[in-house]
Amino acid sequence: MVKIKSFKGGIHPKEFKELSNQCPITPAFPKSKTVTIPVTMGGAPNQPLVKVGDEVARGQLIASGEGFMNCPVHSSVSGKVKKIQSCLVTANGMAPCIIIEADDAGRETLLPVLDPFQCTKEEALARIKEAGIVGMGGASFPSHVKLNPPADKIIDYVLVNAAECEPYLTCDERTMLESPKKVIDGLAIVLHIINGGKGGSGKAVGIIVLEDNKAYLLPDLEKAISDAGYSEKMSVCLVKTKYPQGAEKFIVSAATGREIPSAKLPADAGCVISNVGSVCAISDAFRLGLPLIDRSLTISGGALEKPVNVRVPVGTVVSDLMPDVFSLKAEGSAGEAVKIISGGPMMGFAMVSADFPVAKGTSGVTFLTEKETFLDEESQCISCGSCVAKCAMRLSPALIVRELKSGNIERAKGFGLMDCIECGCCAFVCPAKVNLIQRIRLGKGIVRQKMAEEKAKAAAKGGAK
Repeated sequence: MVKIKSFKGGIHPKEFKELSNQCPITPAFPKSKTVTIPVTMGGAPNQPLVKVGDEVARGQLIASGEGFMNCPVHSSVSGKVKKIQSCLVTANGMAPCIIIEADDAGRETLLPVLDPFQCTKEEALARIKEAGIVGMGGASFPSHVKLNPPADKIIDYVLVNAAECEPYLTCDERTMLESPKKVIDGLAIVLHIINGGKGGSGKAVGIIVLEDNKAYLLPDLEKAISDAGYSEKMSVCLVKTKYPQGAEKFIVSAATGREIPSAKLPADAGCVISNVGSVCAISDAFRLGLPLIDRSLTISGGALEKPVNVRVPVGTVVSDLMPDVFSLKAEGSAGEAVKIISGGPMMGFAMVSADFPVAKGTSGVTFLTEKETFLDEESQCISCGSCVAKCAMRLSPALIVRELKSGNIERAKGFGLMDCIECGCCAFVCPAKVNLIQRIRLGKGIVRQKMAEEKAKAAAKGGAK
């Protein structure tokens, strides 16, 4: 009997996975034949390497920087650069984007194929950076940095985050069903890198962490592991279906029994975590020489006529897929879209419109009806303690927000402001509909701004000596 592991706290929102988990991942292309590619999609800010009027090939490097944290960006189509300007992106910000109109020339500039098991760790990390691979679960942290932990961190486990705990989203589930061999190959490559590459002596093992609502995938994944000869160094761990099981702290806790210390990283608990999409992108970067220029995502919600899982060029504007790829129910009907979210409904960002591009970290877009969301005004906190009972991080969200409202940033930090993972459990159960997560995000922004100002002052002071 397979033991189902879990963590303390959390919630059980309605999943809505059935809307799209039977939909195969199908290729799609923007009807305008134009992509809007953000110059930076994870890591330090990049600079454009092309100018208006340039012809580019699919896979060509179009933006980059020279820092360790920079992650390059490539053209996802063959075409001509029409504009370089600020455009709406996820989180309703404006960011520099390279707008490319595709042609039918079919030009491609891919990387040379590289055997991942016959190169050094440094060569493998260079390939991952060169391919522009980032975390594809939403955070978009550069993979070449994540897979190169400090030398004093001993890594025992490489975890593939296959929980996909966000309601509505099913693209990872479909990827594991349709391409289990690629998932296993990507994990094997990551293990090889973490263990030191060719000639390395590391002993880390791989675990695919799967929520039990997707337990039907277990035989396929275990067969792919066995067929590839990796049974001694890979396994699949079933965890309880509960939100936010996909958060890195709870993946580590459930799969290994270890705890990531406050303000620390998974490497401090001997773990490295990669998303399903990321390990597949790593496999493609070596086996096909393919940079991260396409991605799979789920487009779902009650406001859609038919939810879909699609694979699109990075930079595809969501509204540019309507009505050919998906369509919304009629305005004024009970199924009218009242909220558009980049991502899932728990940790995603509500958008002003669907006129934003799919980025490397866009795992889904949800179109919600009035019944699927709440639009009520917040009322006074009634001190019921529901948010405390459900917080998986064991924080007191109501107390944090109370201090933020009073301007007491330091006291808010003392109550765990910076430890909050913004999962949304507290807001989900709050009977007063207090905007807990929005206020906590604003509070974190204030703290980070102060830290940046202090760092700049210290640097200026040091330079003046």
